[in-house]
Amino acid sequence: MDTAAPRDAAARQAPGVVASLRSALPEWWPVIAGLAALFIPTFYRLFTGAWVGEEQGHGPIIFFLAIWLIWRKWPEAMAAANPPRPSWAGWPVLAVGLVIHLLGRSQNILMFEVGSILAVMAAIVLLKFGSKTLRVLWFPFFFMLFMVPLPGELVAAVTMPMKMAVSWATETILFGLGYPISRSGVVLQIGQYQLLVADACAGLQTLLTLEALGLFYLNLMRHPSAFRNIGLAILIVPISFAANVIRVITLTLVTYYFGDAAGQGFLHGFAGMVLFVTALVLILAVDSSLQWWIKRREDGKPGGGDGPGSTNRRPVMKEAT
Repeated sequence: MDTAAPRDAAARQAPGVVASLRSALPEWWPVIAGLAALFIPTFYRLFTGAWVGEEQGHGPIIFFLAIWLIWRKWPEAMAAANPPRPSWAGWPVLAVGLVIHLLGRSQNILMFEVGSILAVMAAIVLLKFGSKTLRVLWFPFFFMLFMVPLPGELVAAVTMPMKMAVSWATETILFGLGYPISRSGVVLQIGQYQLLVADACAGLQTLLTLEALGLFYLNLMRHPSAFRNIGLAILIVPISFAANVIRVITLTLVTYYFGDAAGQGFLHGFAGMVLFVTALVLILAVDSSLQWWIKRREDGKPGGGDGPGSTNRRPVMKEAT
C-alpha cells in the first residue's frame, strides 16, 4: 500500500489548512479563550507535577501525538463537514465535560480534570461541525484516553502481579545463565547487591504507554489486513512484558558488573530508553513476521500466485505469422 501519495496530499493541503484557520480566528476566539480559561491551570498542574514523574511521563507524548493526528486528519475532517451540520448532541457532552472538570478541580481528582479535556473537545467538534467530523477524528480522541491517569488503587492492584512476574522472569533467565541471583518477592539479590523492582520498571502505565504507541504505529501504517492489526494490538501486551524483563535484566547486570551507583544512574538516565527501543524493535519484528505469514498464506491459496494451480497466469503472447 503506497502511503507516499496521502503524505504528499497532506503536505499540499497544509498551507490551505493554515489559511482557513487564520480566516476562522475571529469566529473561534471565544472558544479558544474559554478553553484557555478552563484548561491552562490543568496543563500547568500536569507539566509541573504528574507529567514530570516517570509514571505519567508519557502524558505529554500522547497529547502532542494526538494533536498531530488531528492536524493530519483535518483536511479529511473538513471535507466530511462540507457543509457543516452541527449536532445538538454536543450540548449534553459539553455539560458532562464541564461537570467532570468542576469535580476534578474542586476535589483534586486529576483523572477527572484530564478526562474533561476529551469531553469538551469532542463537544466542540459536534457543535461546530457535526458527528461526521467526529467520526473522522475518532482515533485521535481515542488515543488521548491513554493520557488519562488511572485510579491509584487500580494501578497498585494490577502493578504488583506484573512486578512479581517480571522479577520471576528476570531471576529465572539470569539463574539459567549462571549468575548468582535469588529473589524474595520483588527484591532481587545478585552478588552483594539488592535491587527492588519498582513500579516504573513493570507497571501498568508502562503497558498502557506501549499499547498506545503500538496503536499509533498501526494507525500510521494503515494495514489493510484486519488480522494483522488485531494480532499486533493483542501481541503488544506480551511485547511490553518482554521489554520490561529486558530492562530489568539490563539494570541488574549493570549493577552486578559496575556497582550500585552505576545501576542507579543507569535506571534514571537510560533505562527508559532501553525499554522503548526494545519494545519498538519487538513491535517491528512481530509486525514483519505477521506480514510474512499473511503473504505466505495468500501465496498458498488457489489463484494466489503463478504456480501450477494458479488462475492468475499471464497470457502467452504468440508470434504473429
